[in-house]
Amino acid sequence: MKVNEAILKAKENNRMAFNFLLETFWNDVFGFMLKRTHNEIDAEDITIETFFKAFDKINSFNSEFKFKTWLITIAKNTHLDSLRKQKTTLTNQTTEEDEKRVYWIVDDAPSVEDRLITEQNLAQLLKDIKKLKPHHQDIIQLRYFKELSYLEISQKTGIPLNNVKVKLLRAKKLLAAVIQHKK
Repeated sequence: MKVNEAILKAKENNRMAFNFLLETFWNDVFGFMLKRTHNEIDAEDITIETFFKAFDKINSFNSEFKFKTWLITIAKNTHLDSLRKQKTTLTNQTTEEDEKRVYWIVDDAPSVEDRLITEQNLAQLLKDIKKLKPHHQDIIQLRYFKELSYLEISQKTGIPLNNVKVKLLRAKKLLAAVIQHKK
């Protein structure tokens, strides 16, 4: 799938197109944010928020511009917004607007990563999970071992629901890469 084709399909709410765009541009946006924040967790959080905003507003993307440039601009603005919020408040709270946003990742459809993860021997799977960063380990364990829904994970962690979905998607992709790397 090519980027322009993926953008057109994403505008039609095609989940595979969203995943393709996320995979294709994740490292670019994350690397950009890591240089700005000098903190992996902050960079990842802002990258997740960037993709959420981009996918939520995908219909406003103008194909006369490069998609990567559009994403980097959203990332930069998201970072600036977060810096402004840090100056004005000491706590992060989920707003009603956050809760009402469109959910672009389907909760119940098993992905390729889901199937790969469930096929693994449990002991080996636990070893593979330990290779992930702690925040990725936590979200995988909440979803697959404690069998919490996205909403329950959001309530338990205090992370907005849409960010839970994107974080879980990223953690599953990283875990699937660890599993496939061994084969």
